[in-house]
Amino acid sequence: MPAKNALFLLAYTLISLPVLAQQSGTPVYSNNNNTSKQQRLNQMMKMEEEGDLIFNHYGLFGFKMATNGYGIFYERGKFLTNHKSRFLEFELNEIKDPKDHKVAVSGDGYTYNYVAVGRLNNFYEFKASYGQQILIGGKGNKNGVAVTYLYSGGLSLGMLKQYVLDAYSAQSAPATFKSTYPTIFDSAYAVYDALGLSGGWNHLSFSPGLNAKLAMRFDYGRFNQTIGAFETGVTAEYYLNQMPLMAYVPPKHLFFNAYIAIMFGKRK
Repeated sequence: MPAKNALFLLAYTLISLPVLAQQSGTPVYSNNNNTSKQQRLNQMMKMEEEGDLIFNHYGLFGFKMATNGYGIFYERGKFLTNHKSRFLEFELNEIKDPKDHKVAVSGDGYTYNYVAVGRLNNFYEFKASYGQQILIGGKGNKNGVAVTYLYSGGLSLGMLKQYVLDAYSAQSAPATFKSTYPTIFDSAYAVYDALGLSGGWNHLSFSPGLNAKLAMRFDYGRFNQTIGAFETGVTAEYYLNQMPLMAYVPPKHLFFNAYIAIMFGKRK
């Protein structure tokens, strides 16, 4: 065989061997774990492009403003399906009566403080609730907005802390003392300050209760891995004991409010 033909046959053989090896279905190197991982990643990327929120779990923190107060919360969620997740939420709120308002008072004619006229107690509540979140409108793309509705219910613990005032006698030599409403609603006394968070802890009362929530959430986070959202909804809380908040205002068991919240977190 001429040398030229032998050289051509050898080159052809070297070129054909990799092709035959690929067609034989027995690759020289294989890693099943990497292959399956890449397939899952490709599937998640495809579903993200279609607007689905894909994750195993998520965590977020938020701040809310309500018609009867304000609060902070933490939420932990678990992926169930492409459009549904369940979550556990913890909240700490301060609740105020609609008639609660502050006025400026002065004890020396120069320094002004602010006192909530008629407030009997500061009302704080801790809530633990369980619920579900359902996707009703995907992002469409990574820069879109995902719309979900959610509902939850759970247990509440209400805490009343006495609202303590600094007062003095207006009809005799100034003598300061601690007092509360409605005792101080008397022309013989004047209020010049309130102790705020520093007072009233020795007069605490607690009441268990139930809570429920219905809300809509709008997630505008740039990527599906991050959560940047606001939420609006309504809540209701019922307490076993009546909760007296203001003097001469009947205490009640049931509290309704509407709220708006902003939250940030991550999905994994």
